[in-house]
Amino acid sequence: MKIAITGATGQLGQLVIQALLKTISATQIVALVRNQSKAESFAKQGIELCHFDYDTPETLVPALTGIDKLLLISANEIGRRTPQHKAVIEAAKQANVPYIAYTSLLHADTSPLGLAQEHRETEVLIQASGLNYTFLRNNWYSDNYLTGIAQIVESGMVYGASQDGKISSASRADYAEATAKVLSSTGHDHKIYELAGSESFTKADLAQFISLASGKDVIYQNLTAEELSQGLTQAGLPAELVHVIVDADIQTAKGAMFSDSQELENLIGHPSTTILAQIRTALSAS
Repeated sequence: MKIAITGATGQLGQLVIQALLKTISATQIVALVRNQSKAESFAKQGIELCHFDYDTPETLVPALTGIDKLLLISANEIGRRTPQHKAVIEAAKQANVPYIAYTSLLHADTSPLGLAQEHRETEVLIQASGLNYTFLRNNWYSDNYLTGIAQIVESGMVYGASQDGKISSASRADYAEATAKVLSSTGHDHKIYELAGSESFTKADLAQFISLASGKDVIYQNLTAEELSQGLTQAGLPAELVHVIVDADIQTAKGAMFSDSQELENLIGHPSTTILAQIRTALSAS
């Protein structure tokens, strides 16, 4: 069995490969990469590298020939995801790949998040392709909230516009573990998994947990969407990213990040990593 991973050098892709190596041989894994020089560590482990560029269609079918399972990790170019994903799906059909797993978004079919549209479009394309599939609808990564944690501790503030909206996020590693489980086992054809953390927290809880872990006073300040947008823009974030962050907080306040699904926990066989544990790890690395 050959399992191919798109975006293999990305954060999620690397973690999926690490998880797969615990259960299958490196010779069964194919890392699909745009820049092979970034994947030398994979080659040293015995993992096959294949050049794979969404924007160079002639690279796609040859790389997928002989593949039994394809993991399509959603691309990171917001606004260009659907055509890029479409190119991969069409190449998979031409290469006679029998199965595709796709990393989607929690409740992608109904989610109010702006990011959900391209996931919806991709899911429709996969379902229309005739390929066997699994949708791994991941909720937000807890890791997203811990970027710049040293600055949060120093300032004593967590900012947001999510009010008291609950967040059922999980670590990127948790989602990677679930993905590897699906890829390395059977019984997942035409399944849609709604994947979310075992526990939920608010931004105010997040501030309390950071305070507990750091021993410093940290509080949450709820802002209007306009205030949050202005602050992020003044901090130098690009407009597209500002829009994603603010939209996520607005929709969090309306319940978009909450889920009581236990499907992630069931897949990986244990509770997801707690936000407090992730905070402690992030602080030790900062």
